[in-house]
Amino acid sequence: MTDVFLCGIVYVIRNGLQWKDAPQADGPHKTLYNRFFRWSRLGVFDRIFVAPTEQTGHSKRLMIDAIHLKAHRTSVSLLKKGAFPRHIGRTKGGLNSKLHAVCDDQGRPVPFHLTAGQVSDYTGAVALEEKGLKLCIPDGKSLGKPVKYDKREYKRRNRIGIMFGRLKDWRRVATRYDRCPTVFFSAICLAATVLFWL
Repeated sequence: MTDVFLCGIVYVIRNGLQWKDAPQADGPHKTLYNRFFRWSRLGVFDRIFVAPTEQTGHSKRLMIDAIHLKAHRTSVSLLKKGAFPRHIGRTKGGLNSKLHAVCDDQGRPVPFHLTAGQVSDYTGAVALEEKGLKLCIPDGKSLGKPVKYDKREYKRRNRIGIMFGRLKDWRRVATRYDRCPTVFFSAICLAATVLFWL
């Protein structure tokens, strides 16, 4: 029975549907939503995503980038209720969240980090540098001095762009409908698991 519910959850997230529009064959829509919400709170989808990444070993080359995910009007409450922020911020493009990601040399995502839209992309790069990894990032032109970097290596970062493109094919990932950041992040983890690790 769990397989049926999981199929229904995947179908809703992939197609960007409201829960009430889920196929009846996958069970009552309220049950689908309640299971997804409960499993999200328990971190089930995070653990499902992390498990295969730990088994594949460590890649010699990692790519890092971030992308904005537009927040739908149903999720755009900026009020911080409780101890956890919603991770929705205001940028020139409107209200959105930012997904920071690292992928291996095959374009498979390893860790994700969700922040408000206005947070700098360098947040993730600093975390990698602290782990002792050598960065291959050109300097900002505002610094006024050239920084040496491997241009051939840098061109290979298109794999992470392709990864983001495939993730955004899942409509409930491309557009954030959920106010709860835990539920939205679970949708991202589920999509990444299905796309890149199954």
